[in-house]
Amino acid sequence: MDSKVLEKYIEAGRIASRVRDEAHRYVRPGARLLDVCEAIENRIRDMGGQPAFPCNISVNEVAAHYSPLPMDNSTIPPGAVVKIDLGVHVDGYIADTARTVVLSPRYEDLAEASRRALNRALEMVSDGVRFRDVGRVIEETIKSMGFKPIRNLTGHSLDRYIIHAGESIPNVYERLVMGRFRAGRAYAIEPFATNGLGFVVNDRYVGIYSLAKARVKGVSSFDREVFEAVKNRFRTLPFTPRWLLDLGEPRDVVRSVERLASRKAFHRYPILVEAGGGMVAQFEHTLVVLRDEVIITTKS
Repeated sequence: MDSKVLEKYIEAGRIASRVRDEAHRYVRPGARLLDVCEAIENRIRDMGGQPAFPCNISVNEVAAHYSPLPMDNSTIPPGAVVKIDLGVHVDGYIADTARTVVLSPRYEDLAEASRRALNRALEMVSDGVRFRDVGRVIEETIKSMGFKPIRNLTGHSLDRYIIHAGESIPNVYERLVMGRFRAGRAYAIEPFATNGLGFVVNDRYVGIYSLAKARVKGVSSFDREVFEAVKNRFRTLPFTPRWLLDLGEPRDVVRSVERLASRKAFHRYPILVEAGGGMVAQFEHTLVVLRDEVIITTKS
């Protein structure tokens, strides 16, 4: 990997780890999800990075992809399990990291299962290690503590301006997964643990989108303005309508984004919910694999 590229990955990781480690300060019963996410995103910008995707704040049985819309007044309930998943990019080079904050001692073991699985997975990684062997360790670790890994959520490779760059790192042993960690590549590993059924399903709520087309035809002037702003500001990275409020009133912006998504100009990322209603915990780090070492860019 080019040394300048590596420096950007490391800088993105430095910012991401600092913001992640501060995130628990914002997570308390009664706090608005919107306020928590905006505080985290603004902190990323203040430190010299840019959000690589909208801050995810996924509560209890919601496993991933909850990022509040501008009019969202939802709050954190007492005793909640709160996942904070954030991304930072520096010139398109991404750090993706997550932590779980538990507001009840009842769920501390659940969070520890995910954290321990991540740490054991990271100990294994080097150039040439098979993804499925890491999945086996994650699965065994979580099950040994009495919980289930979420089998249809995975880690992933990263590339410049691309969050999911084509390779998936399973959280269970998948015999047919043939991929390996390769020198010169960046990856995110993110074990999810649950006391539910062990898989997630899509729900209706959508607060995250990304560009799907290079151009769009037959839309209103306002929708075209929104489309061009997304293309110019975020490229292929996910975005939230909250980041477009300089273009118009919140409801108008949200409706425009959804109209463009209906025309297949944007991808939708619906929230992912544990199928049995179980609580979900998540921890995540980004790492860069080199020929003779592995750099965990988001390590504290």
